[in-house]
Amino acid sequence: MTRLECLNNNVHRILIRSVNWVGDAVMSTPAIGAIRESFPQAEITLLANPLVSQIFSPHCWIDRVITFDRNGLHKGIRGRFRLAAELRKRHFDAAIILPNSFESALIPWMAGIPLRFGKSSDGRSFMLTERYCPDHQRPVGHEVDYYRDLVRHLGISGQARVPHLTVTSAEDHEAAVLLAEQGAGADEFIIGINPGAAFGSAKRWYPDRFAQAAQRLASEWSAKTVIFGGPGEMDIAGDIEQRLGSDCLNLAGKTTVRQLMALIKRCNFFITNDSGPMHIAAAFGVPLAAIFGSTDHTGTSPYSERAVIVRKDMDCAPCKLRECPTDHRCMTAVTADDVVQAAFRLMETPGIQEKR
Repeated sequence: MTRLECLNNNVHRILIRSVNWVGDAVMSTPAIGAIRESFPQAEITLLANPLVSQIFSPHCWIDRVITFDRNGLHKGIRGRFRLAAELRKRHFDAAIILPNSFESALIPWMAGIPLRFGKSSDGRSFMLTERYCPDHQRPVGHEVDYYRDLVRHLGISGQARVPHLTVTSAEDHEAAVLLAEQGAGADEFIIGINPGAAFGSAKRWYPDRFAQAAQRLASEWSAKTVIFGGPGEMDIAGDIEQRLGSDCLNLAGKTTVRQLMALIKRCNFFITNDSGPMHIAAAFGVPLAAIFGSTDHTGTSPYSERAVIVRKDMDCAPCKLRECPTDHRCMTAVTADDVVQAAFRLMETPGIQEKR
């Protein structure tokens, strides 16, 4: 029995140190759900970077979000001390640290939080009061299962099994209004395409093939296409928009994270690279086709029964590199027809079109 289990009745304020990437944050939500189920009366605060903070503002399992801005208020040594002092004032009883980095354990330790739990890694064991030491002989599994195993080691278990996100009714309404202004009514079939991937170009399929696949599916389903992406992906999105013409709505670089979530939730189908938006779509139960090349689909695939993986076996994949050092064969081998046929097969599966 862990100390957290022994002190269950005395744990009233819990700090969860979030992971740093949007996709990882979505995959960690079943673990967060288990924490909420185990401590229904506790006040749960999430400490996250500015991007991930938006994913959880709001979220039904989180009471409060504190933003850790390493490039602003919390920059440098002085900023880290400032953050630790802020956490100390909140008198947390326990901290559950999801990332594996040294720094993610350092701040709760500096804040004097009495119970600090996390994986034993990166020379940080001395800062943890309870350590998770996974069996390295076990085959590598999905990230969702890793985070659930981490909290299960603390005696925390629950019914949450799949990623879960929250959007408000006001956010749903705002998304509907935006689409209606572009001629997409409430009954319109929406195909979302996400051609970017923040990690690097090795994960990205090609704009012309996104356009070809979207055009064929839109024609088959009498659908409207919406292009998503961040500010750094506007050129890619613009290329696709030019190929699709007036039959699409390009929202790349024009939405907040919260708006992006509500708009993805509204989609009836989603075509995407391995990325944060892919995991957002999966969490909302949107049917999707995910194109994998350089990354390992066994660990980071969309955790959803309404998803299909499109990939080709290559000797060099998964390399997990940001940029391909050779000919990007893992992506050039994936054709638009591969994605279209995968989409058709998925949507013909009984029950798939009934998203929620």
